[in-house]
Amino acid sequence: MGYSRSLTMSTFRRLRHIGRALPVVLLLTSFSQSAERRADPQALQPILHYISSAWDTLTRSMTNCNTIVDPKLTESSVLYLPADFAVPAQVQELEQRCHVRVQQLPFVITQPGQAANQALPSPGLLYLEHPYVVPGGRFNEQYGWDSYFTVLGLLEDDRVDLARGMVENFFFEIEHYGTVLNANRTYYLSRSQPPFLTSMILAVYDADKARGHEDRAWLEKAYGFASKDYELWIHDPHLAGTTGLSRYFDFGTGPAPESLKDEAGVHRKVANYFLLHPESRSYVMDSTGDSSPVVGFQFGVQICDVATTMAKPECETTRKISLSPDYYKGDRSMRESGFDISFRFGPYGAATHHYAPVCLNSLLYKTEKDLQQMAEMLGRKDDAPKWQHRAEERRQLVQRYLWDPVRRLFFDYNFSTGERSSYEYITTLYPLWAGLATKEQAEGVVHNLGILEQPGGLVMSTHDPGVQWDYPYGWAPTQIVAIKGLRRYGFNDDANRVSYKFISTIAENFRHDGTIREKYNLVTRSSESQIAAGYNQNVIGFGWTNAAFLIFLHDLPPEMVEKLAREQGTH
Repeated sequence: MGYSRSLTMSTFRRLRHIGRALPVVLLLTSFSQSAERRADPQALQPILHYISSAWDTLTRSMTNCNTIVDPKLTESSVLYLPADFAVPAQVQELEQRCHVRVQQLPFVITQPGQAANQALPSPGLLYLEHPYVVPGGRFNEQYGWDSYFTVLGLLEDDRVDLARGMVENFFFEIEHYGTVLNANRTYYLSRSQPPFLTSMILAVYDADKARGHEDRAWLEKAYGFASKDYELWIHDPHLAGTTGLSRYFDFGTGPAPESLKDEAGVHRKVANYFLLHPESRSYVMDSTGDSSPVVGFQFGVQICDVATTMAKPECETTRKISLSPDYYKGDRSMRESGFDISFRFGPYGAATHHYAPVCLNSLLYKTEKDLQQMAEMLGRKDDAPKWQHRAEERRQLVQRYLWDPVRRLFFDYNFSTGERSSYEYITTLYPLWAGLATKEQAEGVVHNLGILEQPGGLVMSTHDPGVQWDYPYGWAPTQIVAIKGLRRYGFNDDANRVSYKFISTIAENFRHDGTIREKYNLVTRSSESQIAAGYNQNVIGFGWTNAAFLIFLHDLPPEMVEKLAREQGTH
């Protein structure tokens, strides 16, 4: 066939699954049936080849010149090593061969937020020990929550060693950079991302065990790092007021550096929105005549009589406004959530740090249950009850604050106002994935599934404010969480239907342009995106979407896999 060996192996596994779906007469290419009715077992090979090749294309390491490049910035990047870390030989070789500037951080980082507002000479990449898969496009680093879904895809494709190395990179981040980072760039030292670490650890451990290599020493090490990283979320400033739940919170101040190039103009649009919506004007400050330093951007505003706009005397003197520090804190915290940009936490996510989110607290419940399981596996009899108790406490708080018994959905809770949100969002399915929903609650969520379900899968929300993490878009990570949540509670017919919609959308668009994207318009089943604020690309790659295709393909019943192969083969 002319493909690489890695392609042959991964394709074989997928086509073997398809083979189970096909009647023997089809596999023997019976000529008694028409071509239109015959499912070609080779039909999915092009997209599987794309995915298998993408793992290699998207892999970065400290021996690769492309690793250092940062498409989000205009200036050249620096490779930083921890302050107390000797320069490895591979970095010395990289420095010479790729003409990379290599420096050590000017201080030792021992805890999250310590380096949030520390000035560095230049932005740069943070060293990691092992090769890792990047999402693609402008995202040329190892991301915190992207990596969980990528790891699942790698495990589906028998790339266990690469997946394990990525998890060990997070151990390195915890030890040398204070926490699992948003990603390994210096401007991400101020925040983490949704905590999937224990889920990654157990996935890799189980994959190793399935290969006959049960590494309990590795699990012991992993348990220590995961326990340490968990502490970030259960102490101030990551506590959601007095609720006992947790929140997203970025330690930094001012505009997020990664937004200044690709998201040019977004802050002007945000300021304009707040001015036109009186209920949001607290995020705008009148800085006219104020001699104190302005945080972030400053804009000029002039009020004129519409009928005489061109008559300068009818216009008042231009005033200067700026976005408030609280807005920038919310914007940064929204980026820690991963949902940037959405109106879920208020317009443009400005109030993110005022919410106890469904997603985060579901993930922390899952983390606590995972740590309980790991403690039991390791014989830590004193630790297991502690984790069990913490998980049960969080479950009760989620039931109290985040479950709406009338709407029969989980919602985020604004602890500053004392009100539960009414913003319908796909994260209502996270408690099913985590296993903290009751049977009745799961039934309620599934009963309401139709508010999110569209021709291409589950959209992010029922609201269309023109940003990428809301209607009409759908993303692989939330599709994976939602589908696995449905399956966990036995709603397999719903899971099959929705996952087929999403996987067939990926396949249909792949037939059109030969690429896999970071997100899709699930109403039109297209990769077209019209984003009013934020970066406006639909990035090609793409790590977590590749993973979703493999995961859903593996879990679909044989007859639906056959249908997908047939659709691919007839176009």
